[in-house]
Amino acid sequence: MLSAKHIELVKSTIPLLESAGTAITEHFYVRMFKHNPELKHIFNLSHQHSGGQPAALFNAVAAYAKNIDNLAALSGAVERIAHKHTSFNIQPEHYPIVGHHLLETLRELAPDAFTPDVEEAWGAAYGVLAGIFINREEELYQHNANQEGGWLGARQFKVIEKRQESELVTSFVFEPVDAQAVIDFESGQYLGIKVEPANHEYREMRQYSLSDKPNGKTYRISVKRELAPELDGVPGVVSNHLHDNLHLGDVVEVFPPAGDFHYVERHAPVVLISAGVGITPMQSMLEMLASKAFSQPVFYLHACENLAQHSFNQRVQALGTQLTLSQHTWYRELDANEQEQLNAQTHTRQEQSASVYNHMGFMNLATLTSELPLTDGDFYLCGPVGFMQFAKQQLIELGVNDERIHYEVFGPHSEL
Repeated sequence: MLSAKHIELVKSTIPLLESAGTAITEHFYVRMFKHNPELKHIFNLSHQHSGGQPAALFNAVAAYAKNIDNLAALSGAVERIAHKHTSFNIQPEHYPIVGHHLLETLRELAPDAFTPDVEEAWGAAYGVLAGIFINREEELYQHNANQEGGWLGARQFKVIEKRQESELVTSFVFEPVDAQAVIDFESGQYLGIKVEPANHEYREMRQYSLSDKPNGKTYRISVKRELAPELDGVPGVVSNHLHDNLHLGDVVEVFPPAGDFHYVERHAPVVLISAGVGITPMQSMLEMLASKAFSQPVFYLHACENLAQHSFNQRVQALGTQLTLSQHTWYRELDANEQEQLNAQTHTRQEQSASVYNHMGFMNLATLTSELPLTDGDFYLCGPVGFMQFAKQQLIELGVNDERIHYEVFGPHSEL
């Protein structure tokens, strides 16, 4: 229980936190990994390298300090983080380690301000927050374990299908080694998997959106091969491992589906907006809606580099026969062969009266103003953060209520 003094002291450190910025969380991670290197088997080190995880943690710490007397305001963030923690199999014993290094970081970076009273206040505040997460995560663990096909911790799954969806995306279908049922999931959720890449010091855990509808028997994820960025030249360790080294019959450890971003059933039109590999949770939603013969209009809006990188294109068109579906795709650039191929496909669709439309350049939702359900539809977004900010701003300008815009961020969470 936090006292009024605890709350006052924690709030008094907000200016200090804001002036230090991510230096606090960068120091925290360096310290924690030095003293507890075993945690490198849990944390995504690529996000440490990019700076995404320290930034996300700093935002979370600052938000907690600012709302420590109104924790209800953090309920959405708590739910999102708790789901992510279960996909890493975070346990109660991890929290004292994190708390210790957080307090020591504050002491080392601000020795004058971090008085015994401030230390006590932050210790109490962290204990309250840890308790909230531990309790919610236990609820999620037990829910997963008690459902038909559910389980606790890691479960072994083998690859029974590997299929290339586009130039950079490959789908993997997993079946449990024990041949028993698997728990259903909400379309939009992700699957946590643990692998051991060759010539890599640490086990790696990642989350990939499920890209098919629930069937009680298998799971499918669709993974983009992450190429080496120009700045650091380091390719995606796990995505390349999966593409190059995970074959039919190989076994990985899988954690139950998780994630607070998912389709919420309503009798209303649905608009699925994605870019790049952000298409994967949208594909799951589309597969699910088609399986239920969803009667409301569905809009499938996707942006990608070119035709070669357009995943699920033919599958989406096939599902269009089971739905009132309007498919719009924006390509950034097409070579002459792709343009010719697209023109031929478009001519065929026109003959079939299919609602499939192709565009060039950036996604421009204003051109669809008369078509989109701006007043009563549900809008789901997934893709790079910059794209989602761009798309969400367009929706807001078109009059879409912010409460009907739902989004998923891959990696450390960012607010749009």
